[in-house]
Amino acid sequence: MDRCSFCGREKKDTNLLIAGISGHICDRCIDQAYTIVQEEIGKKGEFDLNQLKLLKPAEIKAFLDLYVIGQDEAKKYLSVAVYNHYKRLMQTTSKDDAEVEIEKSNIILVGETGTGKTLLARTIAKMLHVPFTIVDATVLTEAGYVGEDIESILTRLLQVADYNVEAAEKGIVFIDEIDKIARKGDNPSITRDVSGEGVQQGLLKLLEGSVVNVPPQGGRKHPDQKMIPVNTKNILFICGGAFDGITRKIGQRLNTQVVGYTASKSKEQIDRDNLLQYIAPQDLKAFGLIPEIIGRLPILTYLSPLDRTALRRILTEPRNAIIKQYEKLFNMDGISLSWDEKALDYIVDKAIEFKLGARGLRSICEVIIIDAMFELPSKNEKTVSVGLGYAKEKLEKANLQRLKMTG
Repeated sequence: MDRCSFCGREKKDTNLLIAGISGHICDRCIDQAYTIVQEEIGKKGEFDLNQLKLLKPAEIKAFLDLYVIGQDEAKKYLSVAVYNHYKRLMQTTSKDDAEVEIEKSNIILVGETGTGKTLLARTIAKMLHVPFTIVDATVLTEAGYVGEDIESILTRLLQVADYNVEAAEKGIVFIDEIDKIARKGDNPSITRDVSGEGVQQGLLKLLEGSVVNVPPQGGRKHPDQKMIPVNTKNILFICGGAFDGITRKIGQRLNTQVVGYTASKSKEQIDRDNLLQYIAPQDLKAFGLIPEIIGRLPILTYLSPLDRTALRRILTEPRNAIIKQYEKLFNMDGISLSWDEKALDYIVDKAIEFKLGARGLRSICEVIIIDAMFELPSKNEKTVSVGLGYAKEKLEKANLQRLKMTG
């Protein structure tokens, strides 16, 4: 009697039984085998560096432009850093250039909250073919204290890479809120600073490139697990932080570094509304980053504060603009959503008033549209228009103090 050579089912128990030279296979085993093959191909191809298509810096920036408004300076630095990282991964060393070893160029982004630091990092993740993870520096502490060990950064990268160590060793890590681990004063700490200078010292070994023993499931919950050695030499680190108050230190430096007749000339050329564009490594040191960390983050760039024009464009222009997201959500219920231009201008005005940045635009939109999102799916109405009067009414009803706190 014919039966499947894999699962043993008889022909009468299958929908289809295909005969081979010396055996048979049923339709269920074919489906299962196909699924297994697809999973294996996916695992091999997901982070296959041999299959990388090397994008030029201008092409990387063009991709970022689809999702992030403005910040051309930061995009340029980030595009070049990622491009060079790709080239570094793909380089073949010959005898002629054996003496020239390309070092990785870790990058640090400085900008106010809501200007797009994390968005830039997430957008880069959309186009990369290397493992990528975002970690928050605020949860990191020295070993032995409540919080996460430095090695947890690499644990997350390993998890993203499906524990493929070779792929993880060529990945990219975005460390957010790097300013929160600055030491509390400009002088070296003589007491324990378990989430400040100590964490910076711990980060050094990751940034400079060394072999680190990484707990695959996190260090403190599973103390008996077998460690995985990870070489950080080829991992690119991108750091971001708001560095609240650093503009005062920049201003002090600009006022004191020049004297005499030429001083007044140079002062006239300084844009006082955007001092971040003059940021220099010594400002990071004055803020509380140790010189060793600064030295291992050689590329320093800034994100400009968002003005009214930029915020207005952010609402509607990017591929995943906030307004487009709401329109799609309503569309899924068969409801057409439209926004009056004056209502959009009002939302931008409120974001500026509350000093919320781009992040606050969504909070304000949510307050205005929440009632419609709650009621309309249950009604027969197929169109909804948000005008200036409607927006004002809904926002004035809401707890404005709660909105201000989100900044």
